[in-house]
Parts: sequence; C-alpha cells; structure tokens
Amino acid sequence: MPDLSCDGCADDQRTTMTRRRVLGNAAAAGAAGAFAGLAGDLLSTQLAFAAGRYTGDVLVVLSLRGGFDGLSAIVPAGDPAYYAARPGIAVPKAQLIGGDSRFGLHPALAPLLPFWKAGTFGAVQAAGQTAPNRSHFSAMEQLERAAPGTSMRTGWLDRLLGGLGATSPMQAVSVGSMMPARVMAGPAPALGMKSIDEFALYGDQKDQPMADTLAKLYAGAPTVLSGPARQVTTSLATTKALAAKPYQPAGGAVYPDDTLGRALRDVARLIKGNAGLMSACVDSGDWDMHENFGIAETGKRMHDKLAKLAEALAAFATDLGPAGMKRVTLVTVSEFGRRVRENGSGGLDHGYGNAMLLLGGGVVGGKVHGRWPGLGERHLVDGDLAVTTDYRAVIAEILRKRCGLANTRSVFPDVRTTTSGVVRPR
Repeated sequence: MPDLSCDGCADDQRTTMTRRRVLGNAAAAGAAGAFAGLAGDLLSTQLAFAAGRYTGDVLVVLSLRGGFDGLSAIVPAGDPAYYAARPGIAVPKAQLIGGDSRFGLHPALAPLLPFWKAGTFGAVQAAGQTAPNRSHFSAMEQLERAAPGTSMRTGWLDRLLGGLGATSPMQAVSVGSMMPARVMAGPAPALGMKSIDEFALYGDQKDQPMADTLAKLYAGAPTVLSGPARQVTTSLATTKALAAKPYQPAGGAVYPDDTLGRALRDVARLIKGNAGLMSACVDSGDWDMHENFGIAETGKRMHDKLAKLAEALAAFATDLGPAGMKRVTLVTVSEFGRRVRENGSGGLDHGYGNAMLLLGGGVVGGKVHGRWPGLGERHLVDGDLAVTTDYRAVIAEILRKRCGLANTRSVFPDVRTTTSGVVRPR
C-alpha cells in the first residue's frame, strides 16, 4: 500500500493528494487497492458500512509483540521441571487461580476468571510456529505471512478476507496504527486507524472542506474510481456519526486508559455500531522481558503487564456482553515464547513454544487445549518448550467453525484443521 501520510510528520514530509496521484496509484495497483492505501494512510482510518452482510464471527487478532511468556500466564504447575527451571520467578502454586490439575492461571489474570468459569475464556499451550526462530523481525514476518516453504508474500488475514469475499476496506481494520498490519498485506482492501475519534481526512476543517472536495474531485470520474471515493467519504460520515455520540461502555465495563484498552474499546464500538467488520487487529507490545521479570505480585513487571492485559480483555467482553460475544472470537498470537530457564538477570530470553489465549462466545473455555510435551530436558527443543500445536491449526479451526470459511487451505496452504475442539461451530 502506498504511504501517503503520517500523523506527527513535518508538513514537508506529507504527500499532497491529487487526482493525478490517485490515478497513478490506481493504474499501478488497481483502484480498490489504491483507495485501500489512501484510506489506510492518508486518513486516520475508520470503517463504514460494508457492501455485503457478513454472518460469521468478527475475528479479533491480538498480537502480543516481543515474545509473550505463555509459561507465566498459563502455568504448568503439574510439571515439577517448571519450578526447577525458574527458582526466582516461578508463580507459586498457592497463588494460581482457575486451571486444573496440570495448569493454573497467573493471579494477575483474575479479571478473566469469571469468563474462564463461564467457559468463554481458554488457552492452547505449547503452540507456535513450525520451526524455532528467535529473531523478532523474522519471526513476526513468518507469523503474519503464515506460509513457510511457499512463495506467498501476502498476509494470512488478507487471504482470509479474499476467501470470505471481502470487497470493501471497511471490513478489516488495524486499530491503534495508521498502517494496516502486515498480516493484512495483499490485494484485499484493509484499513489502519489510530482511533475512531481521530478519524479525519488530513487538512479537513470548516474553512477547508477536504471531504467535500474529494467527493467533487471524483464526481465525474469512471465508476472504478468514483466508487472507492464514495467509500472514503461514506466512512468519514460513518465515523463522524459514531464520534458525535459519547461512548459509554455497557455492563459497567472500565477499559484501562492505555494503548490496548483504547484500541479494544474502539473495536467494541465498531462491532456494536454494525460497521460490517469481519476482522480487527490490535497490538500489545513490550513483552520482551530479558531482565527484571519479577515475581507474581503487584508492582513487578510481568505481573503488571498481565494485569493490564486481563483488565482490557475483561472490559472488552463485558462491554459486548454475552449476546455480542456470541459473534466475536479473539485470539492472541506472539512471534515466540520465552526460554524455560530464567537467565542471570532475573528475566527470560527468546524461546519457542508458547500459549495462545482465546476469548469469545464460541470458545470452548475453562480448559487448556493442546498436547503438553513436558519440560524435562529430554522434551525440550534447545532449552525451549516444544511446539506440539501449529498456531495456524488453531486459527484454521476458528476460521472454519466460526467465520464460515470452508477452504482453510486457501489461507494456510500446508495446514490441516487438526486441533481438538477449541471452538464450537456456529
């Protein structure tokens, strides 16, 4: 997608929009693709109503960037090797909540305990990519492309949107970032937005009506160009209507006032606003904890990060309510897990196997899915938790059962849907 602007850049760094520029982009990339780039970058983007009615779940992909330590979130308390490997940072059994005879939840996940008990929050342990990769950039690129060993360069979510017949950039959004996530890279239209309330056409103001100018600019243009232009102006109108109404989360939900909380709040607004959303991507960073990891108590680094994550997810589920969550599935991904053994700085280095968190009305929750390989030395992969469940198989089951995608091989070409019931069919 062409990079047509950046919030916070100096004025001389911004690219001026002209009909000639858009026509040039359209010739190179196709009109819909050009306007997907325009809507994703020049605007601080937002969704309008989609042309078709999607009846599957809204898939929310939450990327825990930096390398999430799934062994701290979903603690293998039944495996004595866990405590032997982490004498300074292991979560004591007495502090664990939920779980079963094998696993327990970190106490900082307490806001999610009601959903665990209700069966709408669960996890998959020992999940990950097909081969270890401890490079943040390379591992995340592989995670989002999700087609190792092939020549594919599109993101897996782009392939999903194509399989579902998405035709509008208003059906997929990356929230919290102007640029659509790499997982959306490809021909299917997608948008990136900072927030609903910041959605605007750059330069648009009372005495400089850029949106009206855009509409007039393309009034006499061929349909292939005027159609996308109408999508842009319609999305502006939709956003303006949403932003004009003060938003009050339902059910007493209180989102944390941080990047993740604000992003999930906006995703909930879009879902409840019936904006035609098929999928949303949200990022949560700063999980790369090589030092000062901390014990499981307030004020310690990992504890407080998990607490904010749980607080945001619980607020999202509460805000949507049981009826809203019946059509939403949220899944977390991370480029890799952390090593089993703590390092000399009281932290954890880059590892391999990890835990995926699942939240939604169709989730088979209240349990930890996946085959546990064990943490004994003979079971590890170069000191790391082994991967027994391909993360793509988890997502593929969600796509088939909850999103209505019959051919999951079109998204993950070399993966069969082999997970054991992480979600229920719609």
